[in-house]
Amino acid sequence: MASLLSTNLAILLLFVYLVSNSFVSANFYNDFDITWGDGRGKILDNGNLLTLSLDKSSGSGFESRNEYLFGKIDMQLKLVSGNSAGTVTAYYLSSKGTKWDEIDFEFLGNLSGDPYILHTNVFTQGKGNREQQFYLWFDPTADFHTYSILWNPQLILFSVDGIPIREFKNAESKGVPFPNNQPMRIHSSLWNADDWATRGGLVKTDWSQAPFIASYRNFNAEACVAKPGSPSSCGGSGSTASWWSEVVDSSKQERLKWVQKNYMVYNYCSDSKRFPQGYPPECNMG
Repeated sequence: MASLLSTNLAILLLFVYLVSNSFVSANFYNDFDITWGDGRGKILDNGNLLTLSLDKSSGSGFESRNEYLFGKIDMQLKLVSGNSAGTVTAYYLSSKGTKWDEIDFEFLGNLSGDPYILHTNVFTQGKGNREQQFYLWFDPTADFHTYSILWNPQLILFSVDGIPIREFKNAESKGVPFPNNQPMRIHSSLWNADDWATRGGLVKTDWSQAPFIASYRNFNAEACVAKPGSPSSCGGSGSTASWWSEVVDSSKQERLKWVQKNYMVYNYCSDSKRFPQGYPPECNMG
């Protein structure tokens, strides 16, 4: 595995490792750019808070200035409150090009009192179709909660407030592509998707409730950052970062099973109608 990783990394840009031994929230002015929305995205509180807004004319979005290849990414979000039906708050990592890689959190709004659906997906070389969906065990609009992506050579792990909800293992040995050679930026957007987001598009966005607002704070990245011309690279046998070799241990496995038993509402790996000829190979990994 180490030699394979070294080969993959050698053909890329050189990378530098950002060490973060303690939690220090980043400053949105320094680390992100508002990329669209004509003023609907705002950085506030001296760079400690970012908000996105959606109205009938437009949504808004932002992206990180850095690109990452492996890392542990945390962000605290407070989602659109009240009647959020038809809205989607997307928070994801994505590379560029026609064969891009992507790791997705998407929060599908709902009518007041009905739960959000947390939609997750993994794209490799432009191919997704690996959806898993969950309800949350709290109200994600009442306060900020931490949504994390751990991405290392062994796995991708989605977590909420430190509780793992989904694991996507590296199954290259079974012919399943794994994101390991395309740096990705962090993106987020708030947009109208009432043609599909809530009950398959049956419930439309109530624009009398606009503007819809999602809030972000306490971004933290322990990650390999793409730096062309850097004298050192990230990872391989020389990496001492705990996240680089992290796996799902027995304690995390129990919590993962608890979430999937009690809160998972869709899993592509159990959708026999969608895959009548058999499930994708990664679905058969233990």
